[in-house]
Amino acid sequence: MTGMKAAATSAQAALGDAGGTAERRVTVLGATGSIGRATLDLIADAPEGRFSVQALVANGNAEALAAAARRVRARLAVVADAAALPVLRAALAGTGIETAAGAAAVVEAAAMPADWTMAGIVGAAGLAPTLAAVAQGGMVAIANKECLVCAGAALIASARRAGTMLLPVDSEHNAIFQAMDSAGPEGVERIVLTASGGPFWNWSLTQMGQASAAQAVAHPVWRMGAKISVDSATMMNKGLEIIEAAHLFDLPDDRIDVLVHRQALVHGLVYYRDGSVVAQLAPPDMHTPIAHALAWPGRMTVATPRLDLAAAGSLSFEKPDAERFPALGLARAALRAGGTAPAVLNAANEVAVRLFLDGRIGFLSIAAMIAAVMTEVGASRADDLEAVLAADAEARAAAEAHARTYA
Repeated sequence: MTGMKAAATSAQAALGDAGGTAERRVTVLGATGSIGRATLDLIADAPEGRFSVQALVANGNAEALAAAARRVRARLAVVADAAALPVLRAALAGTGIETAAGAAAVVEAAAMPADWTMAGIVGAAGLAPTLAAVAQGGMVAIANKECLVCAGAALIASARRAGTMLLPVDSEHNAIFQAMDSAGPEGVERIVLTASGGPFWNWSLTQMGQASAAQAVAHPVWRMGAKISVDSATMMNKGLEIIEAAHLFDLPDDRIDVLVHRQALVHGLVYYRDGSVVAQLAPPDMHTPIAHALAWPGRMTVATPRLDLAAAGSLSFEKPDAERFPALGLARAALRAGGTAPAVLNAANEVAVRLFLDGRIGFLSIAAMIAAVMTEVGASRADDLEAVLAADAEARAAAEAHARTYA
């Protein structure tokens, strides 16, 4: 929590007592992804003058990026794939919206002065732009797991230097952020991240070993992409969230717990040293945590479904099974090892999930391959982005080399 709270006072002062009623300059990294689209929905529906969009960044979908830029009247639209620039320019001709392309242009857009930046670029491609956004100050809403998992220490240190306020967007971390009071980590006994349990929560190991990709991506609660749906099925997503929470809230892994909560209405709980427990509840809709971050430290009106506890009837909680879901243990081991170990974990997982989705390895082989890669590659110091990217590359190569073993 130290890295987040350090900038909170100055951020609130800059926004004034009205909680951000002045126009807020916004940049959205990953504008055409699910998080980016939800962010732009909220901006488009907000009262006139609440937000002005400085820059939108996307990977290669130039037509969708152009449509989004026109919708919110962005100043700049940047596509990472340089080959898509002609399409982007043609689609925005006559609008006055500037265009650019390439990896360097993405980082430059992220570094532009902005009051609030959504860091929503998926994967390792989001590391450099997110670090650039953090270094320029303001507020950065973190929706890219890889930034905190792979380069959490560097990101937190950069935020402290720049006075940047980090706002978590993942529903679980946003819930913990909302439930945290000003006491900080010293007043907290532990936090609990909740998990839906994914589609295989009640499956035996034998059944899980025969699971297909189609079954793994059929998430019972959230509508997500294939990769994160598989992460939910293995519970690696919760493992990665443990690592994120350790950096965001300045807590060791033995004070971060996970409970499976099938109703997905309680998103996080904070246990205080005085015996109090504060929880954040909401229907499962990503517009809610995004809106909280977008309007912070104020609140904005959003037309999301409202929680009806009488209709919900009951809430249940269970401990995850470490034998059937070893990804949780692997993530904790990486967090304890420190350095580049989390980057190795993340890279090996990305390769293993892709191989599973391609039908080249079985479901249970995902965790087995990650464990093998972690043992082979080990951990080194993660002093800068170059060290993290080098570990990422080494782990991906090792995972590819293990593909035949687990086929």
